[in-house]
Amino acid sequence: MPAKGKHRRPKSRSFSRGLAVAGTGGAVLAMPVIGATTASAAPAAVHSAVAKPVAAVKAAPTSYAVVDGDSLAKIADALNVSGGWKQLYQDNQSVIGGNPALIRPGMKLTLGAPAASTARDASADRADRSARTTDLTATATVASTTTYANNLDGWIKQSLAIMAQHGIPGSYDGIYRNVMRESSGNPMAINNWDSNAVAGTPSKGLLQVIQPTFSAFHVPGTSTDLYDPIANITAACNYAAKTYGSIDNVFGAY
Repeated sequence: MPAKGKHRRPKSRSFSRGLAVAGTGGAVLAMPVIGATTASAAPAAVHSAVAKPVAAVKAAPTSYAVVDGDSLAKIADALNVSGGWKQLYQDNQSVIGGNPALIRPGMKLTLGAPAASTARDASADRADRSARTTDLTATATVASTTTYANNLDGWIKQSLAIMAQHGIPGSYDGIYRNVMRESSGNPMAINNWDSNAVAGTPSKGLLQVIQPTFSAFHVPGTSTDLYDPIANITAACNYAAKTYGSIDNVFGAY
């Protein structure tokens, strides 16, 4: 159970992120002034007047460190990765794992070649957005039609499916470890003795969340009942992601 003074109230954080954009230098063609010489001398003068590039082309970045709030689509768009987020995922699948939505802050991604041009027409942008929407819809459909056991194993697996739709990081082991420490797997567990209880907001449910934190980090599409196992897990993991990077990084009172 959590020790006195643990903080589970919602926090307001701001995150900033910087992105490096590679520019290119262009050659300048200087046309010669033809003086009072013979006409046959002009071609030679034009040829010799072609200027060399004035600056070296900057190399495109070859790697990127994931920060909080990132997604593969955001990274691919910002850095103009050729092939978009799907290519980025394919190139880094050994690092990311089986779910492209589960990237974590600090993860090092290898970047492929930049797209041939940074300018993209509106129809291409619409096509990309449509493809992403289709992918997310397909994921949501699979999650909603899958049958999960009404026990801790099923609750965790269903929560992970919903978290994947919302880009919330976390693993089965990370959730299970914290659930067993906080509530021993009892979805109706309540803490009536710590500092939160004294303040009138006792910790409740599988991951012992207080009501203000649950309300602030509630995941759309889940129950608004704090004791609901799925709603409790997803809200707690959402809070842990914003505060610690992932529920996997939580090893004590949070």
